[in-house]
Amino acid sequence: MSETANAPVRLTLPLNKVDLANLSAGQAVRLSGDAFTMRDAGHARALTALKADGQLPFGLAGQTLFYAGPTPAAAGRPLGSVGPTTSSRMDFATPQLMDAGIVACIGKGKRNQAVIDACVRNGAVYFAAVGGIAALLAKHVTASETVAWDDLGTEALRRVTFDDFPVFVAVDTRGRDLYRSIEAGEAI
Repeated sequence: MSETANAPVRLTLPLNKVDLANLSAGQAVRLSGDAFTMRDAGHARALTALKADGQLPFGLAGQTLFYAGPTPAAAGRPLGSVGPTTSSRMDFATPQLMDAGIVACIGKGKRNQAVIDACVRNGAVYFAAVGGIAALLAKHVTASETVAWDDLGTEALRRVTFDDFPVFVAVDTRGRDLYRSIEAGEAI
């Protein structure tokens, strides 16, 4: 963990249950390692595969999903830009995907109660990334490859490698929610 209370926690993906349990809503985190990008259409396909096979496709169990539709390579980087998508659009699928093994997700904005409950039930977390800085966030991605669903274009399932990717814990494993705490004027 960090040496000071305000320093970001640095974690390596894939995350383990101990790392997840030690996180608290509002905490700054820097992620390094592999995650997978997936948005609305990919979530629908993942649910279809889960229902057909009883397990997550493409080795997604134990992984982190980043709700993003990255742009093609640019400026000597594997992605031109990659920013978080509004997470509530994935609320229809997130509880089922967490129940099947997804341990964390990254996006922006509040989640519904079913997602918060899934975080608690599965010891999972929801990270928030800052929106509007997609070109800056792309500087923290060192590799990108399409894994599946290339026909979805920017919504294809991609493996991306993070290097010190900045996020905040928005919902922790105990169900504490950064967004709702801020709205209620509670200290974090």
